Amino acid sequence: MKKRKTREGEEGMEIVWQTPANPPEPQDYIFRNGRRHVLPYYFEFISHVKNRWAGKTIVDLFSEEFKGRPYDYYVSAVKCGRIQVDGEIVPVSYIVKRSQKISHFVHRHEPPVMAWDVSILQKEPDVLTVCKPASVPVHPCGQYRKNTVVGILQAEHGLAPLFPIHRLDRLVSGLLILARNASKADLFRQQIEAGLVQKQYIAKVIGEFPVDEQTVDANIDYNAREGRSTAEEKDTSSDTPVKGKVACTKFTRISTDGTTSIVLCEPITGRTHQIRVHLQYMGHPIANDMLYLSKHVTDRSAGGTSADRAAFESHHFLKSSFHDKFHEECEENPRYEFSIDPMCTNCPYLAPKGYDAHEEGMWLHCVRYSGPGWTYECPYPDWASLS
Repeated sequence: MKKRKTREGEEGMEIVWQTPANPPEPQDYIFRNGRRHVLPYYFEFISHVKNRWAGKTIVDLFSEEFKGRPYDYYVSAVKCGRIQVDGEIVPVSYIVKRSQKISHFVHRHEPPVMAWDVSILQKEPDVLTVCKPASVPVHPCGQYRKNTVVGILQAEHGLAPLFPIHRLDRLVSGLLILARNASKADLFRQQIEAGLVQKQYIAKVIGEFPVDEQTVDANIDYNAREGRSTAEEKDTSSDTPVKGKVACTKFTRISTDGTTSIVLCEPITGRTHQIRVHLQYMGHPIANDMLYLSKHVTDRSAGGTSADRAAFESHHFLKSSFHDKFHEECEENPRYEFSIDPMCTNCPYLAPKGYDAHEEGMWLHCVRYSGPGWTYECPYPDWASLS
């Protein structure tokens, strides 16, 4: 059941608050300009006070740890009960204690994703395989909850629960295997951890890839702060230890036109961004992988996520452009109207601030997974042909 709560300072407005227990529904989605959008909704974010948070005031905690909104917003949110501690409204000077439950009630705007369908490949009693579209995350994470493969499958096909048994980056497309019960998911994970599962991807890379099979044995060091990995091989003439985790990928050229090549990629290990960074390491990065094509990448974590920073920077602009933009969108798309929340730092826009409206799917596609007695495959994408 959805939780109905009325907060102080909202002039008696009834708001339907959602929690992760509320399933996505078909009417939550709208399609516009080739994008799948989620209608903004009210949501309760729940966290518990970490050791390093204890002793801070509730307002300082939020302004220091969650930089996506201005300080004044957090003051107002605490005063009107949009931020609560252990289910109670507290003063702005309240000092939080370790392990306390903190609820932040927000008007949530999810980033749009490409409007491609999540097509079902095989539907078995305990396994579901789909072709994941690029730009759609696999499961709830960050700003995404309903605009995920798991959320879309639940809303459009009534398929739940689902347990993804492997990862695909958000911008990567292709085969995704989901177990339909926990015991089958555990079996898959055991096989993967035991090295019994073979994985195949295809990529479109820069340059004329070597004709012979190539094997890259280079450690992968993932920097969570920057959101990228680097590759490093052991220098036999030095005792300096190599950073990162052991990683190995085999590559085989499928075709080339001299400018780009289609390459079969077989990761032996499973490190973050392994295929992408190993191809970069070889001098043949994926041809539209902006993260690894560039040698200079802005630190995306400084000051919060890009969307958070943009929300902060646009806070005052929103106040002045509120009515013009809202009426403009409603006139062009009358069926896309939604309730505007006076405290929301993203309203009146449908999408949150800061998402890349021009992003495209990466030319990396999962085509095949196989293990003891089973094989699942996904068709090649259109970009895989160089003819």
